[in-house]
Amino acid sequence: MSEMLTTNQISGVAKAASLLLNLDVQQSSKVLQYLGESDLERVMFAITDAKTLPPEARREALAEAYVFTSNSVGHSGGIEFTRQLLAQSIGPRRGADILERITARQQLSSFEILRNAEPARIAELLAEELPQTVALVLSYLDAKQAAEIITHMPQDMQIAITLKLSGMERVSPQVVQDVEQSLKHKLSSVISQADFKSTGGVEFLVKMLNQVDRGVQKSIMDALDEDNPSLVEEIRENMFTFDDLTQFDDRTMQRILRDVNKSDLALALKGASENLRELVYRNMSERARENLQEEVELLGPQLAKNVYAAQRVIVETVQKLEEDEEIMISGGAGGEDIIE
Repeated sequence: MSEMLTTNQISGVAKAASLLLNLDVQQSSKVLQYLGESDLERVMFAITDAKTLPPEARREALAEAYVFTSNSVGHSGGIEFTRQLLAQSIGPRRGADILERITARQQLSSFEILRNAEPARIAELLAEELPQTVALVLSYLDAKQAAEIITHMPQDMQIAITLKLSGMERVSPQVVQDVEQSLKHKLSSVISQADFKSTGGVEFLVKMLNQVDRGVQKSIMDALDEDNPSLVEEIRENMFTFDDLTQFDDRTMQRILRDVNKSDLALALKGASENLRELVYRNMSERARENLQEEVELLGPQLAKNVYAAQRVIVETVQKLEEDEEIMISGGAGGEDIIE
């Protein structure tokens, strides 16, 4: 038998939401008038997603506020109940503003079950779906996971999905619900009823392409360049790749080299241009430079996918340094192959 939650383990927000669900709208609205806007929003968010409230929360809330139990009506929560509560407690206008923020927060959990699933498995499940459907699903995930999923798809599908993502901006909740309905048996996902959400677009596409294997990235970009060169130009303007390291001055390169693993660097340089190699070498001490050059030579031929993986690690290091505001990036410009 599952262990019961104690009173101390149930949050005040859960108790408050549970209590309000056992009152009618008029009673609940009177209670809400005594809450500040921050607490009000937290309680309303819990009510709109009432299914996540543990049964113990309702019991404990009623036990602590037994004066309300004799005529308890009980409600199942949801958007409409929340809308009525807000309208009666703080007025329709302020209530609508808070409800908009609540529904936006809810939408972040769309396709939540996919976040812990194997990318290869998701790709397999989505393989027979239309590109626009896959693009919508990927747009609800973070760029890294989307990149891993698209890497497991056929090249023609990768191109089609990329094109759909690039043109995606705002998607209505009805469209999202329709997609969820058609995929529910495959993905077992619940998509909340929420307001319009910004999805896809070039910004998301750039983040995703920065995460994929460089061989996949190259094949996608080459194919796109034939059909939509202006899109490729826009993507390249917003991307940062390993080759773009040549944009940095000596001082910035020295800062980057302090955080880069030298084994990753040696492997990454197997596929680097002479200009980039020269930039790296001249910003190292003589001894460090000789050691690195020797390690590069000793590595011998390497699979392209391994070289690209090492380059991606370095790009991620550079991006982290930019996030920490230690450097500034001005903008950027076949996995089984062998690189000598």
